[in-house]
Amino acid sequence: MFTLSAFADEISPDPVEQVRVLKACGISHIEFRSIDSTNVLALSDARIREFKALLDDNGMALSAIGSPIGKIRIDEPFAPHLDKFHRAIELAHLFGTPNIRVFSYYPADGSDWTLWRNVVMDRMRTKADIAQRNGIVLFHENEHRIFGDSPERLADLFSQVVSPSLKAAYDAANFVYCGYDPIVGWEASKPHLGHLHIKDWKHGETHGSIAGTGEGRIPESIADAVKIGYDGFATLEPHLLGGGPTGGVTGPELFPEAVRAFRDILAAAGGRSQ
Repeated sequence: MFTLSAFADEISPDPVEQVRVLKACGISHIEFRSIDSTNVLALSDARIREFKALLDDNGMALSAIGSPIGKIRIDEPFAPHLDKFHRAIELAHLFGTPNIRVFSYYPADGSDWTLWRNVVMDRMRTKADIAQRNGIVLFHENEHRIFGDSPERLADLFSQVVSPSLKAAYDAANFVYCGYDPIVGWEASKPHLGHLHIKDWKHGETHGSIAGTGEGRIPESIADAVKIGYDGFATLEPHLLGGGPTGGVTGPELFPEAVRAFRDILAAAGGRSQ
């Protein structure tokens, strides 16, 4: 069963508008990255309470905390970033989700990954251990420029950090954007799969494509996910009007089109959604 969710800040910075559009699309989960153009980890406690009340009043919940944890250079200090990680765990508990989206660090300026691989592994292992003690699952996204942006390094990461609290969030578009075959990326992700981000792309473009119209080969990976009995979230992150390191833009008019396209792909593969 595929449970549809969304990076709702792609619709609008306004959480009321986010909820309105998602309810019209029949989506009851949000991957909480930002509201009011402010990242989830930077919001005040009062604004967090207001947002949670909005979700509760509308029968909505979170699929994950869409945190930026791991989106710093690998040579930056770890302790302050770990404080932010603990804040993400606090918010996950508050919203009743066991899931946090994470990344595996940007390279240090002027150096390659061979010099920093072991540091990446140590940091990811530390966070996975903390997550496991707190009943949390981390979903690693194969984001552009981070250590795990390539199928090879992604496989290396999961071979070294073996934990029930670290799983893969497969994003086909990010593999395309980085110049990798998304099906090779899918095969590297599949043994560790825990989460899906639905975003398609054409190499060289500055914005995403409706699922199934880009080079992400999404119908193939979704058909395979149905075949292996995937049971989890599929989070819409279309980036149809552009995107960057802090998020994307799709807008309230285009977002329903992205949802319909993915539902069509899922139905053609014989999958079910809620």
